[in-house]
Amino acid sequence: MRFSKLLKYNTLWGVLGLGLLAAPVARAQRPAALRGTVADSLSGQPLAGVRVALLGQPGGTATDALGQFRLVGLAAGTYRVQLGALGYRLKTSEITLAAGETRGLTTTLASTSLNLAEVTVSQPRDPNQTLAAISHIDQTLRPINSAQDLLRLVPGLFIAQHAGGGKAEQIFVRGFDADHGTDFAVSIDGLPVNMVSHAHGQGYADFHFVIPETVEQLRVYKGPYTARFGDFATAGAGEFTTKTSLDHSQVKLEVGRFDTRRALVLLDLLGTHHLFSKRPESAYVAAEYNFTNSYFDAPQHFKRFNGLFKYTGQLTERTSLTLLGSHFTSNWDASGQIPDRAVTEGLISRFGSLDPSEGGSTNRTNASVVLTTALPHDAVLRQQAYYSRYNFSLFSDFTFFKNDPVNGDEINQTDHRNLYGYTATYDRDNHLGARNLHTVVGLGTRIDASDLGLRHAAQRRILDTVNTGRLYEQDINAYLDETLELTERLTVNAAVRADLFIFQFQGQKADAAAGFVPLAGRVVRGRVSPKLNFYYQLSPAVQLFMRSGLGFHSNDARGVVQGTGSFNALPRAVGAEVGSTFKPVPSLVVNAALWTLHLQDELVYSGDEGTTESTGPTRRYGVDVSARYQLTGRLFLDADVNYSHGRLVDAPAGEDYIPLAPTFTSIGGLTLKNPNGLSASLRYRHIDSRAAQEDNAIRARGYFLLDAVVNYTRPRFQLGATAENLLNVAWNEAQFATNSRLRGEASSVNELNFTPGTPFFIKVNASVFF
Repeated sequence: MRFSKLLKYNTLWGVLGLGLLAAPVARAQRPAALRGTVADSLSGQPLAGVRVALLGQPGGTATDALGQFRLVGLAAGTYRVQLGALGYRLKTSEITLAAGETRGLTTTLASTSLNLAEVTVSQPRDPNQTLAAISHIDQTLRPINSAQDLLRLVPGLFIAQHAGGGKAEQIFVRGFDADHGTDFAVSIDGLPVNMVSHAHGQGYADFHFVIPETVEQLRVYKGPYTARFGDFATAGAGEFTTKTSLDHSQVKLEVGRFDTRRALVLLDLLGTHHLFSKRPESAYVAAEYNFTNSYFDAPQHFKRFNGLFKYTGQLTERTSLTLLGSHFTSNWDASGQIPDRAVTEGLISRFGSLDPSEGGSTNRTNASVVLTTALPHDAVLRQQAYYSRYNFSLFSDFTFFKNDPVNGDEINQTDHRNLYGYTATYDRDNHLGARNLHTVVGLGTRIDASDLGLRHAAQRRILDTVNTGRLYEQDINAYLDETLELTERLTVNAAVRADLFIFQFQGQKADAAAGFVPLAGRVVRGRVSPKLNFYYQLSPAVQLFMRSGLGFHSNDARGVVQGTGSFNALPRAVGAEVGSTFKPVPSLVVNAALWTLHLQDELVYSGDEGTTESTGPTRRYGVDVSARYQLTGRLFLDADVNYSHGRLVDAPAGEDYIPLAPTFTSIGGLTLKNPNGLSASLRYRHIDSRAAQEDNAIRARGYFLLDAVVNYTRPRFQLGATAENLLNVAWNEAQFATNSRLRGEASSVNELNFTPGTPFFIKVNASVFF
C-alpha cells in the first residue's frame, strides 16, 4: 500500500516535471506572425495589391485596400521580406521573428522606370487579372491624348465614332460589335459608365466625361469570369481608376488642324496642408476644355468641358475616405453616316453631309463617396454610394427620305436620367487548414430613373412623337467570391453572383390606326451566374489559367415589358478560356488565350426605329495574343493580335454571319520612353474587312493606320506633337449596311453607309509643371 502511494506520488511529480520541461519547447514551437503597411513614398497613400513574399519560402500574400498585409504561421527565424508592385522599385527587408512574436512592418515603395525584367506574371490577391502586367506596361508606354485612347488601352478593343465625336463610341472586342457597350462593361472609380435602357442603345457607355490625364490605373477582365461584374460584362469589363494624388500641378495647351484646341489644368489643392486629419491626405481639381470643327465639310462646332474634384485621405489608421465630384457638358453638330452612292455619284464629297442638322448635346454630373474600414479578423469593408444626373439629346438621320419623302427621316432621341447606386464589399484573408483563403462578399443596388423619348424631326424641329415614357429599372445584386491556394502552385477561384432586375416603363407609343396606345408594364427577372477559375504557377515566369463562367446582359426595358414568345430579359452568356501569361525571356511578357462564348439571345432594342429585334443565339470562339518586349533600357515593342469566328446559331449556312463582328484585329507599336528628354512612339491599327449583314453580301472595309507621338520632357515643362493617319489613308471609321433613300430616288437602296475616318491630322502641345 505504502509502495503504491509512493509510486503515484512520484508519477505525479514526474508528469509535472516533464510538463515544466516541455513548456519552453512548446513556447519555442509557437508560430510567429508578420503584419505590415505599405504606402507610396511620395504621397504617403496606402498601396493596395503589393505582392509580399518571403524569399526562399512558398506562398505569399498581397496588401489589401488599406495597404495592409499579414503573414501568419511562421516559424521562428530570420526572413527576407520582398515587396513588389507594378511601377514600383522592389524592396527587400530582413526581419527576425521570435517564437510566438507578432512583428509590425511599416514601409514605403518608390516609383521607378519600367523594367520588364522585374514584371511578375502572378496576381496573388486578384488572380482574375490575367492581363494586369500587360495593362500596366501599356499605361506606362502608350500615349494618351483623349478618352478614346483610354478605351484603346484594353488589349484587342477597337472603337468607332459616327456622330461628330460627341456621343459614345461603337465598341468592338472579342468578336462583338458591342454597339456602344452592350457587351462590355466600363466603370471609373466605381461609377458605372454603361446606361441601361438608354435612348440611343442598350449599355450606352459615354466615356467622354473622363479627363485622360487623371487616370492612374486600368484593370481589364476578358469574358464573364469575375463575380464583381454583372450586367454587360459578357465580352469583358474595364475598370478605370483616377489618381489619388498629383505628382505636380500642370497647365497644358494643345492646337491642331481643323480648328482643334484644348486646354487642361491640374491643380494640387493641399500640398503639405491637411484638411480632415494629420494623416496622409490629398486633394486636387482638374478641368479641360475642347473645341474642334473636325475634318468634315460642314463645321462641327464641337465643344466639351470636363471638371473633376477628388479628395483621398486617411481619417484614422483603420479608415480612409474618398470624395469625388465631376461635371461634363458637350454639344456638337454632326455630318453623320453617308451611303457609298452619294459619294460615287458626286452628290457630296467623302467628307460631306446629306443632313447637316444632325448633332446633339449631353451632360453628366457625378458624385461619389467611398469609405474603407479595417475590421477585426483581418477584414476590410469598402462602401460606396454614388449619384449621377444625366441629360442627352441627339438628332440623327440614317435613312434620309426612305420613310418620309417630304420631311426626311431625322429622329430625336432624348434621355433625362437620375442614377443612384450603392455597393459594399467585405474582404477577408482566412486560412483553410494550412492554405490561404481569400473571401470577398459583395452587395449592391443600382436604380435608373429616366424620362425617355423618340420623336421625328426635320432640321431639329420636332414633327411628331414615336414613343415617350418614364423608365424605372433596378438591379439588386450579391456575390460570394472565394480564392483558395490548393497547393503552393495551384489556386482555385470559385464564385457565384445573383442579380434581381425590376424593369418598369410607363408611357405611350404611336400607332398608325389608333393614334397613341399604352407602352407600359412591369417585369421582374433574376439571374444566377457561377464562375470557376484555375491558376497554376508553373514557374516564376509562367502562369497557366483555365477560366469559365456564366454572365448576361440586360435588354431594354421597353422591349422587355412588350416581350412576346421570343423575348428574353436577361440573355445568358456562357464562356470559357484557357491560356497563359509567361515570360520566355526576362524582357518579354506574353499573354495568350483561346476562348469561346455562347450568347443565349442577342435581343436588341433599336432606338432609331423604336422596335425590338431578336437575332437569336450566337456562338463565338477566338484567340488573343498580346506581347510586350523591352529591346533596350528605353526602347519597347508591343503587339496585340486577335482572331475571332462568330456565327448566328439558328440561321441557315451562308446567312449566319454576325453583322460587323470583327474577325482579325491587330494593334502595336515601337516606343522610346525617357523620363526626361525625348520620348516617341510609332503605332499601327489594323482591322480586317468583315460582313456587314447576315448574308455577307455587303462588307465593312478594313483599314491599316499609322500614328505617331513625340514628346520632349524636362522637370518644369513638356513639348509634344501628335500625328494621326500618317499615310493619309482614306478609311471608314463607322460602317453599317443600311437601307436608305436619297431625295429624288424612286426606291430605297441597301448598301454600305459609312462615316469617314480622320485624314492626316497633327496637333502640338505644351505643358508647364509646378
